[in-house]
Amino acid sequence: MKKQTLFVAFSTQKGGMGKTAVTVLTASYLHYVKGYHIAVVDCDFPQLSIFHERRRDGELIVRDGYFKRAAYDMFRSLGIKAYPVKDSTPEKAVEDAQALMENSQKEFDVIFFDLPGTLNSGGVIKTLAAMDYIFTPVSADRFVLESTLQYATLLNEKLISAGKGNIRGLHLFWNMVDGREKTPLYEAYENAIEELGLQIMKTSLPNSIRFRKEMSGDSRNIFRSTLFSADKALLKGSNIDLLADEICEILKLNDNGKQ
Repeated sequence: MKKQTLFVAFSTQKGGMGKTAVTVLTASYLHYVKGYHIAVVDCDFPQLSIFHERRRDGELIVRDGYFKRAAYDMFRSLGIKAYPVKDSTPEKAVEDAQALMENSQKEFDVIFFDLPGTLNSGGVIKTLAAMDYIFTPVSADRFVLESTLQYATLLNEKLISAGKGNIRGLHLFWNMVDGREKTPLYEAYENAIEELGLQIMKTSLPNSIRFRKEMSGDSRNIFRSTLFSADKALLKGSNIDLLADEICEILKLNDNGKQ
């Protein structure tokens, strides 16, 4: 049976919630560690943060002997290439994803989309409707939470419940969790989320500066990169591996099968 490529977006209308960082970290973990065939369509125009991050990662490998050797050894041992990162716009994102699929010798398991953080940008609603799954980061800040819940509720009512588009699931997850915050606060928020008919994931991500640091020649320890998986020591405690595994369960990737 032919495998279906899944379209997935980390999406929120609140800026600074880490959707771009989580997209890169999850894509790299699934591709370089778990062995899934991944692509990224960066349609967060005009920033195109992931597209430019890939360019910077590539330039660093060219000029830095240590990373050049590390990349050569990794790609040779894994027998794969780097996952493609396509620059696009919300209006053309699905079309560009389909072009990636047509031009790839190997079928993709997942194509991740990095979208603008507002529904007012042209084409965003249409592209969101084409997603199979949407994952939305949320924090315990009251204003961020209210904004995110309004966003998720709107998607749920206008697209999912109305049966418009392809969306099979909308899942929220806690991001930037402060370990000093009391559990009862999250329990109260989760009760409110469930009352709205929304789903919250089991895995949460801690508030850590490592999420905001790209690959750099100043350090040999890699966490966030489009060309490498995260260093095991830095991955520990980040919960990115746990989040990626939970996403695999939701997407039923093991049932979908790797090519």
